[in-house]
Amino acid sequence: KVLKNWALPSFLLSAAAMQDDDRSARIMDLVLPVLRDRGLELVELEWHPRRPRSVLRVFVDKPGGVGIADCERVSREVGDLLDVAGLNDESYDLEVSSPGLDRLLRTEREWRWAVGKRVRVWQAGGRETRGRLAEVSTEALVVDTGTGRVELPRSTVTKARLDADVPWARRP
Repeated sequence: KVLKNWALPSFLLSAAAMQDDDRSARIMDLVLPVLRDRGLELVELEWHPRRPRSVLRVFVDKPGGVGIADCERVSREVGDLLDVAGLNDESYDLEVSSPGLDRLLRTEREWRWAVGKRVRVWQAGGRETRGRLAEVSTEALVVDTGTGRVELPRSTVTKARLDADVPWARRP
């Protein structure tokens, strides 16, 4: 009998997953000092192992926003550092960018980064809340809607994203 890849027991796949998690952690250890030296903050680091080329995405931010020159500089420095460190023995593409005006918020790191920023939060049942993210805890999000603070249990949140401050009228 031949097992399909999707039918393999998870314990047979875990070594590769652990190797990728370890690689991501080592990459993060190399990237963080470069970003700190440039006055940038790491929003998210994504490692996508693929054949023939893997992809490393680094999302960065700073007060006032990230420009193309920031991304170019970080890309050169991080790329050189990764090549010297020898963490990758395979070819990969390095992408450095800002997190975007309406980025989805998924990880704990992204939630902490978004405190003080405008957000849109959807809850089970379709309720939508807009405002500034005031607090984040493991149990709840606190959003300042402009008319008051609303506490949203994390267990009810189905999706959330940044809600960009823009100088034009918003759609309802």
